Amino acid sequence: MLNLMGLGLSDEKGLTLEGLETLKKSDKVYIELYTSKWFGSIENLEKMTGKKIMQLKRPDLEENLEKILKEAKNQTISILILGDPLVATTHTALLIEAKKLGIKTRVIHNASIYSAAGETGLHLYKFGATVTIPFLEKMNNQFPESLSKIIRDNKGRDLHTLCLLDLISEKEKYMTPSEGMEVLLKSDDITQEDEIVIFGRAGSEEPLIAYGKIKNLIDKDFGNPPFVLIILGKLHFTEKEYLEYHRAD
Repeated sequence: MLNLMGLGLSDEKGLTLEGLETLKKSDKVYIELYTSKWFGSIENLEKMTGKKIMQLKRPDLEENLEKILKEAKNQTISILILGDPLVATTHTALLIEAKKLGIKTRVIHNASIYSAAGETGLHLYKFGATVTIPFLEKMNNQFPESLSKIIRDNKGRDLHTLCLLDLISEKEKYMTPSEGMEVLLKSDDITQEDEIVIFGRAGSEEPLIAYGKIKNLIDKDFGNPPFVLIILGKLHFTEKEYLEYHRAD
């Protein structure tokens, strides 16, 4: 049996009751934390569940699936994943491989940045395709045309663009909103006059929502990560009204 379980967005208290009960019944529990910053404690999770929890590195799921799948043939294996377990395509691939081997699978959902984005006041049905903004050094100081096309397409349909910010998990380096905006300005489709939403620390006790023009936000310090940026499409009047309460420029 293989369980994929969402941790939610904040800390160990974001685990659902269903998830907690499933963990207590598991033979082995893994956790992966490399996709974002987590505010929780593995030690606290171990106290809650009575289980030893082993942390997975990126290659463990992406390159070394066989070990986990072999275990899941005869044991109940649970993998804890930040946010919702099926936001990342890696986990869908894991389910496919398990099904090929006849391993029973279960998904226990939780909050993700996609659902939490509604806290900004923006209508979720008005979001287009999502992009991930890479660090400048990863792209030779040039904005990827593939990302420009997505942003253009979304703007052309009056849709918002959710921009996930890059991180280097092994160095605990998280892209700041300022760095993200600097990268966006490398695109011919974004100017300093564009309005943007900065959404930080979603699901925590101290979330941040900041709205304004890039030129007025780019030099500000918005505190601790993680963050996403939202490039705005055409605003509904209720979206505009809500965002005005969070104007930061």
